[in-house]
Amino acid sequence: MPAVHVTKSIQINAPVEDIYATLTDFHQWRAWSPWLIMEPEASLNVAEDNQSYAWEGDRVGAGNMSIVSENKNKLITYKLNFLKPWKSTADVQFALEPSEQGVKVSWSMDSSLPFFMFWMKKMMIAFIGMDYERGLRMLKEVIEDKEIKSSLDFKGSNAFEATNYIGVKVSCSLDDMADTMKSAFESLGKYMDGKADLKNGDPFTIYHKWDMVKRNATYTSAIPIKSIPADIPASMISGKIPTTNVYTITHTGKYEHLGNAWTTLYNMQRSKEIKCAKGIHPFEVYRNDPCEVDAKDLVTDVNFPLK
Repeated sequence: MPAVHVTKSIQINAPVEDIYATLTDFHQWRAWSPWLIMEPEASLNVAEDNQSYAWEGDRVGAGNMSIVSENKNKLITYKLNFLKPWKSTADVQFALEPSEQGVKVSWSMDSSLPFFMFWMKKMMIAFIGMDYERGLRMLKEVIEDKEIKSSLDFKGSNAFEATNYIGVKVSCSLDDMADTMKSAFESLGKYMDGKADLKNGDPFTIYHKWDMVKRNATYTSAIPIKSIPADIPASMISGKIPTTNVYTITHTGKYEHLGNAWTTLYNMQRSKEIKCAKGIHPFEVYRNDPCEVDAKDLVTDVNFPLK
């Protein structure tokens, strides 16, 4: 059986007692769970003794988790049972270690895949790792700020009209994406200076390719325009998103939480809740300016083109 091990950590600036209390109270897990945010209507039943809980939904599948052992303010061990979409078990731990920045919280999982799924091992580790990173960021906000700066509004299917654009196409690591995207939009902004009459909507980014195992991506950051100008710099490209139906999830909150919307849509695609078009890549549209609003108020439409 191919073994799967995942560990991710984060620093939380709060008393270790508060962190421990949150992690041992399953009633609080819905607020920061990287999976339950994908399906608000999923059922969540916590046992009366608060030592276990069970969940069930279309996107998140079904299963249960129980606390196996506790070393107060240091370590919590859980047993995780997946029932759907396939049966498996996992051992999960949260380790708490005081540090100069507060407390280092490490979330780990040990499990295994059915033998016939050996080819998925690296991909599963990558996806679970990204889920853990999303969850830890939300856990940090729940504990430090008493709120999560991320919410999803399921807008559903709607029409997207054809849009011409100029853009900067980039291939980079996921760790460098924030910096490279900022640079791309700065270049586009300089080019568009004095060309306000050419602009035709809100800026967006088209994602052409993800490789979660190698942690890199290829994308185009773009400005929608009424017509393609003749003087586009060699460092830029032009293109067109055709008229299409899209499924839209509107994310409100920090850009670092946008993975909540993207992961939800990919799960909807895998569960055949939506059927995506081939040849038109997914894209996100930025509805307000990060220089003008607080990060928690940023509005982004994440769109998956539909058949």
